[in-house]
Amino acid sequence: MIFGMLFAFWRFMEIITLVPIMGMLSWFVHQYLESNQLTPAYILLLFIVSVLALAWAVFTLFSYHRSSANARFVGLVDLAFVGALIAGVYYLRFIAKADCSSLTRTDRSYEVHFADFGKVTASGWQYSVDKTCAMLKACFAMGIMNVVFFFITAIMAWVHGGHVAKDEKVRYVQTRRTSHSRHGSRSRRRSGSAGHSRRSSHSHSRVYV
Repeated sequence: MIFGMLFAFWRFMEIITLVPIMGMLSWFVHQYLESNQLTPAYILLLFIVSVLALAWAVFTLFSYHRSSANARFVGLVDLAFVGALIAGVYYLRFIAKADCSSLTRTDRSYEVHFADFGKVTASGWQYSVDKTCAMLKACFAMGIMNVVFFFITAIMAWVHGGHVAKDEKVRYVQTRRTSHSRHGSRSRRRSGSAGHSRRSSHSHSRVYV
């Protein structure tokens, strides 16, 4: 029960952060297709990985009981996505040092009026953000987050799979012992009934003169 709640929580975190990555990178892919240009590898790789990871996260979330039974397989697939996400983030690493916003001072001035203090004149500032740079930087940050999230779910699934395997082994041994004990009791009952029938037949075959 605890594993299910924690597993579902981290799956939700993966889905919540993978959807924006897929949406923003799909916008880039669409723009390159519209301009009849090849999509760069640093966009295409992370886009493909995010689509596959999102599909896998949704599938394992809504088929939790099946995923719980194959927990070690789920852990291996999550670990593979960790490697794929690391590759996607590595290709996009150049955006980490980029400055996507700028604050510049303008020549204009504006006036602010206060009821008690009168009028205050201040210089104007202009704040601008590069949309392309900001979107790529957000994808880079959420890609790193998903590396951590998928690593957590991989470890959780692998540990849970080990516990499930041990429980199944214990249940198998107990079932074998129970079946052996039942078989032994049945054989003893059969041998006892056979001896009783032989004794009863011998007693009935006696002849008194």
